[in-house]
Amino acid sequence: MSKKVTIALAGNPNCGKTTIFNNLTGSRQKVGNWPGVTVEKKEGMLRHKDYDVKVVDLPGTYSLTPFSIEEITARDFILNESPDIVVAIIDASNLERSLFLAIQILELGRPAIFVLNMADVAEAKGIKIDEKKLSLLLGLPVVFTIGNKNKGIDKLVDAAVGEIHRFDEGKESRDIRYSNEIEACISKVETEISQSKVNIESVLRWTAIKILEDDKIVKAKFQELSSSASTKVFQTAKACRKRIVDLFEDDFEIVLTDDRYGVIAGIVKETVSNSAIKRIDMSRNIDLVLTDKFFGIPVFVFFIWAMFQLTFSLGAYPMEWLGMAVSLLSESLDKILTPSMFKDLLLDGVVAGIGSVVIFLPNILILFFCIALFEDTGYMARAAFLMDRVMHTSGLHGKSFIPMLMGFGCNVPAIMATRTLESEKDRILTILMTPFMSCSARLPVYIVLAGSFFAEKAGTIIFSLYFTGIVVAIVSGRVLKAVLFKGEEAPFIMELPPYRMPMLKSLLIHMWERSKMFLKKMGGVILIGSIIIWALSSFPKTISYSVDYDEAITALTSNYSQQMMLAGDPETAELNRQFILKVKEIKNKKEQERVSKSYIGRIGKALEPFFEPIGIGWQASVALVTGFVAKEVVVSTMGVLYGVGSDEGDALEKALKNSGMTALSALSMMVFVLLYVPCFATIVMIYKETSAKWAGFNLIYTTMVAWVMSFLVYKMGILFGFG
Repeated sequence: MSKKVTIALAGNPNCGKTTIFNNLTGSRQKVGNWPGVTVEKKEGMLRHKDYDVKVVDLPGTYSLTPFSIEEITARDFILNESPDIVVAIIDASNLERSLFLAIQILELGRPAIFVLNMADVAEAKGIKIDEKKLSLLLGLPVVFTIGNKNKGIDKLVDAAVGEIHRFDEGKESRDIRYSNEIEACISKVETEISQSKVNIESVLRWTAIKILEDDKIVKAKFQELSSSASTKVFQTAKACRKRIVDLFEDDFEIVLTDDRYGVIAGIVKETVSNSAIKRIDMSRNIDLVLTDKFFGIPVFVFFIWAMFQLTFSLGAYPMEWLGMAVSLLSESLDKILTPSMFKDLLLDGVVAGIGSVVIFLPNILILFFCIALFEDTGYMARAAFLMDRVMHTSGLHGKSFIPMLMGFGCNVPAIMATRTLESEKDRILTILMTPFMSCSARLPVYIVLAGSFFAEKAGTIIFSLYFTGIVVAIVSGRVLKAVLFKGEEAPFIMELPPYRMPMLKSLLIHMWERSKMFLKKMGGVILIGSIIIWALSSFPKTISYSVDYDEAITALTSNYSQQMMLAGDPETAELNRQFILKVKEIKNKKEQERVSKSYIGRIGKALEPFFEPIGIGWQASVALVTGFVAKEVVVSTMGVLYGVGSDEGDALEKALKNSGMTALSALSMMVFVLLYVPCFATIVMIYKETSAKWAGFNLIYTTMVAWVMSFLVYKMGILFGFG
C-alpha cells in the first residue's frame, strides 16, 4: 500500500524554489489561495518509490517573523498543518543571507533538509561548500541541486523521504544554541510554560523564543490556551527582556538576531571556502547599464514598448483566427437552429460573450510570457528599482510598480500581484491606483474612436491615453495617501537577484497558470454579463414603433419590382445595390428605435443627463454602462445601438459621425473609458483582496475621476474652439 507524505518547500524569493517545485510536480499542480488569506497556494503531486508525495510550495519569505502575510502563512502551515518535512531551498551562491530563514525553520523543531540550489552559480563565483560538514553541524541532510537544469532533484526527494523515515524511528531535530544570556532567558520561559501544563511540547522551545520576541500572534494564541498561566509566563518573559536591555542596551529581538547571524557566520566560516580566482560578476556589469540613472529608464521604456508591440502585433494573427472561428461557429448555429428566443440567447448572449474573452487569449498568453520572462531573468526587480523614485511621489515604493505594469495586460492578475507587498496600506493604495492603467480590453474602443475621428494622429492619441493613465494613477496615489493612508512609508529594500537564463518549461507554466486563472475568473463573469445585456436589449418584445417599418419595406419592394421590370440590363445592378442599401437602412432604423425603447435604451435615456455635460449621447452612455461587464463589450454594444454590426468597422465609423458625435466628443469618451470604473471582474477581485468597502469606493472614485477629467477635456476643447 502506498504511503502518503507531505513536503513543504520554503525559501527566500529568487532562490529557485518555484523552479524546483515545477521540476518535482510538472503539470500535476493546482493553484488557489490559502484558506482565509489572499496569498497564492501551490500544490502538486509526485510518485516516488512506495510514496505518494504531496509538495506544497510555501510563499517566498526572508524570515518567519509575523511582518507580512507570506511570512505568517508559511509559518502557520509548518506549525498547524505539520508537513512530514520542510525542505529549505537555499541559494548556494548567497549562503549567509539564505541561512537566516533556514535557522528559523530549524527553531520550529520539525524534520527538515537543506537544499543548496544554484550550485553552478556558486561554483562560477568560486564558492565551495562542504556539504558533509554542514550536514554534521546542523544534524540534517544537505543536498546540492541546479534547479534550472533539473539536476539533483531525485537526490532531494530521496533525502527528504529518508529523513522522514529517520524521524519516524525516533530522531529529533537538533536545537540551534545561542549566547549564554539568551539561552538562560529561553530556559526560564520554557520552564514556566512546562509548569503551566499547557500542551505545546512539540514547539516548546519555539514558543518560548516567540514570547520572548514579543510575538503578538503567538502570545494571543497562548493566552487562549490558558489565560491564567499566560500571565506568569508573560511576566517571566518581560523580566528576561528587561535584563537583556540592561545588559546590551538593545531589545531582545535585536540581540537574538545578532546571535542568529553569529551562528550563521560560524557555519559559513566552518563550511565555505572562496577560491582566489577572480571571476567577472556578469550581473553587476549588466546592471551598470540597466540600472544606470541616465540609461536605465530609456532601456526600460524600450523593453516595455517591445513587450506591448509583441503582444499586439504577434497576437493579432491568432486573435484574428479565433475571431474567424467564433464567427464560423455563430454562422453554423444560425443555420442549424430554428428562430427562437433560445437561439437569440445562444448566439447573442452565450457565443458572443464567451467569444469576446477567447479572442483575447493570444494577447494574454504573450503578455504573461513576457512578464514571466522579466521575472525569471531577474529584470522585473530592476524595473521596480528604476521606478522607485517615481513611485515615491505617490507615497509608494518601486515594488508597487510591478502590479501596475501588469495592469497594462489585465487588471485582474495585476491586483492579485499586489500580494507581494508587505504593507497592508501599500497593498490597498496600489490596488486603488492599478485600474487607471489602461488594460488591453480598452484598446478596441480607442482604435474605433481614434481611427474614426483622428485618422493619421490615431497612434499619437492612443499613446497619449496610456501616458495619461500613468500620470492620473500617480497623482491619484499622492492624493489618496495624503487623505486616507496617512503615516510613514514602510521601509523597503529591493533585492537585485543575479541574472539567470530562464527555463522555457518554467516560463510556459507561469504563462499558462496566469492565463488559466484569467479565463476562469473572466469567462464566467463576461458570460453572465453578456446574457444580462442581451436580455435588457431584447425586452420588452412588444414595441410601439413611430413608423411602420415593415410597410415601408413592402412599399420599397413593390416599387423596386416595378423599376426592375422597366429597367434595361445596364441599370439592374445599380437598382439592386440601391434597393439593398435602402432596405438595410430601414432595418437599421427599426433596430435603433427598438433598442432605444428596450430596457437598456430606457437606462441610457435615464443616464443622458449625467453624460450630456461631457459630450456623450445616450447610445454611447449605454455602451459605457455595458463596458462595466467588460470593456470589449463597448464596441459591440455601439454597433448594436448605432444600427451596425461590430464587425463592420467602416459602417460604425460613418454611423458615429452621422449621429452627431464630434472629434471632441470622441476624445472625451476615450478619456472616460480610460479612467472610469474597471470591469466587473476587477471589482470582484478588489472585493476579494480587500473588502466590500474598498471595492465600492473604487467603483465610485474611478467613475468620479473619469467624469471630472472628461468634463475638463470637453469644456476646454469647446473653450479653445475644438468643438
